[in-house]
Amino acid sequence: MAYKYLVIVESPAKGKTIERYLGKNYKVIASKGHVRDLPKSRMGIDFENNYEPDYITIRGKGPVVKDLKKYAKKAEKIYLAADPDREGEAIAWHISHALKLDNEDKNRVIFNEITKDAVKDAFKSPRAIDKDLVDAQQARRVLDRVVGYEISPILWKKVKSGLSAGRVQSVALKIIIDREKEIRSFKPKEYWSINGEFKKEKKSFEASFYGINSKKKDLPKQEQVSEVMDKIDKDRPWTVAEIKRSKRRRNPQKPFTTSTLQQDGANRLNFRTNKTMQVAQQLYEGVSIQRNQTVGLITYMRTDSTRISDTARNEAVSFIEENYGKEYVGTSKKTANSSNAQDAHEAIRPTSISRTPESIKKYLSKDQYRLYQLIWNRFIASQMKPAVYNTMRVDLIQNGVTFRANGSQLAFAGFTKVYKDRAAEKDNILPDLNEGEDVDLVKLDPKQHFTQPPARFSEATLVKTLEEIGVGRPSTYAPTLNTLRRRYYVTMKSKRFEPTELGEIVNDLIVEYFPQIVDVTFTADMEERLDEIEDGKQDWIELIDNFYKPFHKEIEKAEEEMEEIEIKDEPAGFDCDVCGHPMVIKMGRYGKFYACSNFPECRNTKPILKKIGVTCPTCKKGEIVERKTKRNRLFYGCERYPDCDFSSWDKPIGRDCPKCDEYLVEKRTRKQVQVVCSNCDYEEEPQK
Repeated sequence: MAYKYLVIVESPAKGKTIERYLGKNYKVIASKGHVRDLPKSRMGIDFENNYEPDYITIRGKGPVVKDLKKYAKKAEKIYLAADPDREGEAIAWHISHALKLDNEDKNRVIFNEITKDAVKDAFKSPRAIDKDLVDAQQARRVLDRVVGYEISPILWKKVKSGLSAGRVQSVALKIIIDREKEIRSFKPKEYWSINGEFKKEKKSFEASFYGINSKKKDLPKQEQVSEVMDKIDKDRPWTVAEIKRSKRRRNPQKPFTTSTLQQDGANRLNFRTNKTMQVAQQLYEGVSIQRNQTVGLITYMRTDSTRISDTARNEAVSFIEENYGKEYVGTSKKTANSSNAQDAHEAIRPTSISRTPESIKKYLSKDQYRLYQLIWNRFIASQMKPAVYNTMRVDLIQNGVTFRANGSQLAFAGFTKVYKDRAAEKDNILPDLNEGEDVDLVKLDPKQHFTQPPARFSEATLVKTLEEIGVGRPSTYAPTLNTLRRRYYVTMKSKRFEPTELGEIVNDLIVEYFPQIVDVTFTADMEERLDEIEDGKQDWIELIDNFYKPFHKEIEKAEEEMEEIEIKDEPAGFDCDVCGHPMVIKMGRYGKFYACSNFPECRNTKPILKKIGVTCPTCKKGEIVERKTKRNRLFYGCERYPDCDFSSWDKPIGRDCPKCDEYLVEKRTRKQVQVVCSNCDYEEEPQK
């Protein structure tokens, strides 16, 4: 079919969606991401010529570039419609270079949502490629290449091959390891609490020890608890000394940015950061809904902005009024973006409020539906009024001892009608009490506690920390965290980051020889200056030059002074079943494993398997061990594999079902563990 205009996007899915909107005069093709990049086999930067990058066609992209040139020859006009961010601008610039287009030509088209109106409006006002945006991406790429390609070879030489360092990656690793050091050095402190159950007529309620004579008092040791208990007369009533009633408002959260979407994706949906971004990309690029209409369901998902358009706000207000009532509509106010927010973008929101999650559920995969519902609910809730709680604080006194009870009750649901706040207060309704009246003590429960060390970082809390300190940008967090796992610098234990021995060795070396690379203040300041390139306030070559000259001196010093570190193999405690030499524990790319000490003459290896103390229910000979899939998902199998092929996602517990004699397993959720039958409907009471 003949066409006049060629439109180049980076994603085939995005191309299919917008081609439907543009009509028969337009041909839309995809570059499938970048077509040019720095070479993998060498530095690719000319340090003698203003850090000029030596871009080459990416391996495997030759046929793509050939197709682009073929289609471009037949077009009267070429439009570059890559994503509306730094990366998209750079992709457009590289394609322009490959096709020998004029960079001053107004052929760059951007839209923040893939809907018919947004796409058509964008083609009415194309602009020239923004060289400041291109330079901002180019500066980051060059800076990351310099750091990675100069430090990594030293790590290969001094520690082991296959290691890497990175500008954001190394800071993230240091943050994880610093937290681990806090945990190791933590010394628990003892403290006590006294909880009491009280009663007015037939209504019971709880109160906790507060202090003496209405002054707060801590209970560090059992001696202080005994002193308090000695003051209390269990047979005398307690007097309601003071009641304070008030209202507490809980404001809705702002619409999602990339970072907050990643955090809630982890906390609420149990998604890894990269999965959240992959599914969001699908929702942005378009999903086929009724009558084969492909439409983008959310706005662009790489954004630091919480701003929303007036049109989106008005649509949300109308929906809230119609479905919840005028009293639920929040007050309209401008949201202040962070200093580095890309304000050309909006927050992440649905492209149309009328496409409720339930109305399009049948067209979405399970993951798409869950993430779309999260984005839709958060956006609607952000335009609603705060939740209001009636709160009540009651002080009870006897013999100078004060116990305090706190009650709260939801008075107005506000935004929680749509978006349940994880931090929301649960209703705790106290009896109708009056100052001066008496209540009875039912029982006291003194308890010993110990302070807990800080928790290890989850993906959500690490992303939040990186954003708060200004290191990296939200779009880089997912690949950064993946790299830490891939290099075996960290492992995931109970969905939290735990550094490995290898990670700690690498971190110690970088901290000693390249302190600026892992200095949070320096790295955050570098991020700000990189953002200034985007605004035309900073020359990218000058920035790289100011960084590289002192950095290269650190490289030369490290090459000369850093001592080689030998990671010694641990004895495994048994001999090789092939050649009889002792087996050892080696550290590989994916963790530790057993290997023959007679390598390379003998290449026998075995995985290190963790036994769970349960006999295999299939063969009745081997023990059940923990195994992992290629995607690092835990499952349980027989140690005699492949002679026995038993496997289970759920953990066998070594007991048989009283109904059908098949094996029982543990089903685990975030809140409980439940024993169920692997075959029938038998189940036991869940354990919290």
